[in-house]
Amino acid sequence: MTISINEDTTNSSTTVAPITMATEPSPGTTTDKLIVAPDKPNPRLTTFWKSVVVALAVLGIGGTMNQVFFWELFGLNLPTNSFLFLISACFLPIIFIVYPARKSSADTNKVGVPWYDVLLGVLFIGAALWLSSSGPEISEYGWTMIAPVTAQVLSVFYWVAVLEILRRCAGPIVAGLALAVSIYPMFADIIPIGFLQGISYDPVTLAQVHVMGTESIHGLPLQTAATILVGFMLFGVTLQHTGGAEFFNDLSRAIFGRYRGGSAKVSVASSASMGMMSGSAVSNVLTTGPMTIPAMIRSGFTPKTAGAIEATASSGGSITPPIMGTAAFLMVSFLGIPYTEIIIAATIPAALYFIGIFLQVDGYAALRNLHGEDRKLLPRVSQALRDGWPYVIALGILTGMLLTMPSEAQVPFYIVALLLGIALVRPSVKFGFKELFEMMLDAGKSLGQIIAIIAGVGLILGGLSSTGVALSLSRDLLMLVGGNLILLLIAAAVACFILGMGLTISAAYVFLAIVMVPAIIAMDVNPIAAHLFIIYWASISYITPPVGLAAFAAAGISKASPMATSFEAMRFGAVKYVVPFGFVLNPALVAQDSLPNIITSGLASIVAVFAISATFSGYLQFIEARVNLVLRVALGIGGFMVFLPQWSITLSGLAIIVAVAVLALVLKRRHRAHTSAEDAVLNRVDTTPMTPVVASDQVTPTITPTPTTENYPDNRG
Repeated sequence: MTISINEDTTNSSTTVAPITMATEPSPGTTTDKLIVAPDKPNPRLTTFWKSVVVALAVLGIGGTMNQVFFWELFGLNLPTNSFLFLISACFLPIIFIVYPARKSSADTNKVGVPWYDVLLGVLFIGAALWLSSSGPEISEYGWTMIAPVTAQVLSVFYWVAVLEILRRCAGPIVAGLALAVSIYPMFADIIPIGFLQGISYDPVTLAQVHVMGTESIHGLPLQTAATILVGFMLFGVTLQHTGGAEFFNDLSRAIFGRYRGGSAKVSVASSASMGMMSGSAVSNVLTTGPMTIPAMIRSGFTPKTAGAIEATASSGGSITPPIMGTAAFLMVSFLGIPYTEIIIAATIPAALYFIGIFLQVDGYAALRNLHGEDRKLLPRVSQALRDGWPYVIALGILTGMLLTMPSEAQVPFYIVALLLGIALVRPSVKFGFKELFEMMLDAGKSLGQIIAIIAGVGLILGGLSSTGVALSLSRDLLMLVGGNLILLLIAAAVACFILGMGLTISAAYVFLAIVMVPAIIAMDVNPIAAHLFIIYWASISYITPPVGLAAFAAAGISKASPMATSFEAMRFGAVKYVVPFGFVLNPALVAQDSLPNIITSGLASIVAVFAISATFSGYLQFIEARVNLVLRVALGIGGFMVFLPQWSITLSGLAIIVAVAVLALVLKRRHRAHTSAEDAVLNRVDTTPMTPVVASDQVTPTITPTPTTENYPDNRG
């Protein structure tokens, strides 16, 4: 039996990759299965079920606004635990509507929502609302340890339901890890491995700890998501649906399109802009890739390279302010600092990352003499700004309010109201009830998935914190590496990469923020730098073989080999592998130092990125010359040295880079002089008349001049 009211599935929005999703799909999810078909309609979402999703989203967003603005609508002045149960009641049932229980074609092609999913959704809403109404009693009478029978039964159901929700929207790997860690406290006292032994719980008490406690499902991560992330996600969705994506693409084409490799530079710029609205690498690829990848191929980039550039640029979404992805918002809960501080700290590393991609793209285009687009076909900057001024103003106001307002959770709602107001009165923007409905539908699906993943990740946090094992793991890690920071960072990077291959960035981050970050901080590393290190390396798996989801998605669009595209993406994203070590060793790069040190370190790091990019591209900008293998190795060594915090080493690295640049310039001039001399000899005309004897059956020989080196790629295009 399938419940299907109004079986109109036309224009159904896909559940694969909502374009504003700020979290990443993991291997095995629906997004993986349909990763290159984002427009495939979801037959489950009939008009009725779309309306249900929108209604739940409106209630959830309204509940968040009531809490962060202190409205107390209908007399609702909810304690924190009651509020979180209410948010869960609104957003988590959306997963039962959107995602089928199985990925088989029989289930994914069913029209409407099956009866058992409806039953699960209704039961979950009922359980969450009952627990929400009992919030004061849970806190006052300590139901976490001793609870009435009804609360015990509902806690067990709630725990199992959250695991099933996580399995559907994040895949079996994430759900399996959450299950294993969440039941671990039942056996913590009998595990033979010493550092894993801890406090144990019986199953029912453990369910109460997970559901009604403050360190598991409804812990700090979900509190942060419910109060801060909801508003920023709604802002991203609104910016997209009111024309923000088109504006940033037009502006990128107007600024960069005419330069050499212009189509690829437009891809990088538009993907960076998308990162301000979405933290998802895959959804960024699926949104901008269908436009940018074919344009790159037409302008001379190989399909492999076009896909790699798009994937590399799109994977920067989770590290690009102001909306950096779910993991960055979770940093707020772990560090207890305003989100504004994280935005400021992440600015220089994100800029270095995209500068590195730009330089490599430019070098690739220069070596192959790839010109920019025809200026006549490009929009003008003035025209793009004239059409898109509301988005520039909105981002400016957002930044200003974040820096000045005491409650950052309120800021995005003001900007959403501003964007909606402008969209309704501007004749150039088609935005009516239908568009508003689709916007809220996308918001509901995105927020449902994000809240679900964070709730599931909370189970990992609860399993480790309730046993007291998290602290002992960090202590044992320090003993294992013998107090060597570099070894610890390498171990953390490897752990991030391995976990990132199977988990979402959020899940990998939370797990390692509990296990690894305390050990890193214990070695006098700045806390913000330590947390950002984990986020950077967790996101690297999206362009790195064997599971490079962003690269695989781009390869599906470019029709290139996924593995070849992934290896190419590693080359273009080389800076991302280096920058995290740089800002851990030098906290000035995450704005955790005096202003003079921040400025000097930032400028020196740009030079380092310049050198590292030349190492991988084989082309040295400003000198406008290709560099041989020896010089490339020297540039790489110099670039790595500049990232080190000791100024003596930094200056030595800068000296190496300058020396290589001077040598490259000398070699370039010598090469030009040599080729000019050869051209003069070849083009010299012999004045002695000479009539060759040619037989009647012979073809008169034709001498084709030897090509000169006038096309040597030194033009800045």
